[in-house]
Amino acid sequence: MTQAVIAATGLFTPEQSISNAELVTAYNAFADRYNADHAAEIEAGAVEPLTHSSAEFIEKASGIRSRFVLDKAGVLDPSRMAPHLPERSNDELSILAEMAVKAARQALERWGKPASEIGAVICAASNMQRPYPAMAIEVQQALGVEGFAFDMNVACSSATFGLKTAADFIASGSVKAVLMVNPEICSAHLNFRDRDSHFIFGDVATAVIVEAADQAVDGWEILGTRLKTVFSNNIRNNFGFLNKAALPTGGTEPVAATGLTDKMFVQQGRKVFKDVVPMVAEMIVDHARDLGLDPAQLKRLWLHQANINMNELIGRKVLGREPTPEENVIILDDYANTSSAGSIIAFHLHQDGFAPGETGLICSFGAGYSAGTVFVRKRA
Repeated sequence: MTQAVIAATGLFTPEQSISNAELVTAYNAFADRYNADHAAEIEAGAVEPLTHSSAEFIEKASGIRSRFVLDKAGVLDPSRMAPHLPERSNDELSILAEMAVKAARQALERWGKPASEIGAVICAASNMQRPYPAMAIEVQQALGVEGFAFDMNVACSSATFGLKTAADFIASGSVKAVLMVNPEICSAHLNFRDRDSHFIFGDVATAVIVEAADQAVDGWEILGTRLKTVFSNNIRNNFGFLNKAALPTGGTEPVAATGLTDKMFVQQGRKVFKDVVPMVAEMIVDHARDLGLDPAQLKRLWLHQANINMNELIGRKVLGREPTPEENVIILDDYANTSSAGSIIAFHLHQDGFAPGETGLICSFGAGYSAGTVFVRKRA
């Protein structure tokens, strides 16, 4: 069985970002307009008024301070509160593929080998632009890759599921190298008119090249991968090809009033926290011990960037103590939750300081519920 290695990573970050203060200003302006338009119903007790958001509330609830987005103006327009991303013709490179290609080209540059040596492309993301043709095949064509390509969606765990799939392809001898991309336009699925979730997501794309160990120069040996799914409705998005209703882009009605709330991201945050944290911590510890690793000795955790409180608690449970910022990487403050890409961003930006033989963990968790663990060891 051929050993798989993470040989290179890449990251595309949009040029535009939105601070908590900017996001709050837009939301509060919307709330004020809504309350004014429904003043009579509110006074009569028939309608609940919308309360203001605040930068302090957002940071305390999530650890997020800002987020990168593809379109800032549309999100911050109180009469729209959604990104404005014009549809492209079928002959143009799609937005999602364009993001993925930019991240992939950075990974290829770091890898130092031509795209022609890639045997498969996996687009693993939670917010696909279309059902078909597969985004991965479009990326494959844009990069000039032979072989095969396909999409996969396991929500926020898509990247770790993609890494396991890539490692399995390497182990079986199907290909010598796999490109996995995680383009996420999360802002298009976020309800910016909901105070409890309007701050959660950002846009980004990541890329990982997984290669056979006998071909790799250095990189990270994949020691083991493990996946888990448990069905839950506590995180859900019902928008798909069966939904013909257009998302609202004007007026002062909250999305709930349009009947389209669950066509975008919705969650029961407290239930998710209660269910997911122990499930993931136990999964990490059990997997580490099955691999003969002491979880307390892991040099670094690159966890899914969902919520700082979840990440900190998982870190404490896994390491058995309070982790240092170097041990439990947090990039939420700058990037917010970027779904499948979060753990890969953390790994891409914070993989320095490892001596050969030292180990770390890439881990994701999210809707499904789904969770994935990928233990890696720095190669000589």
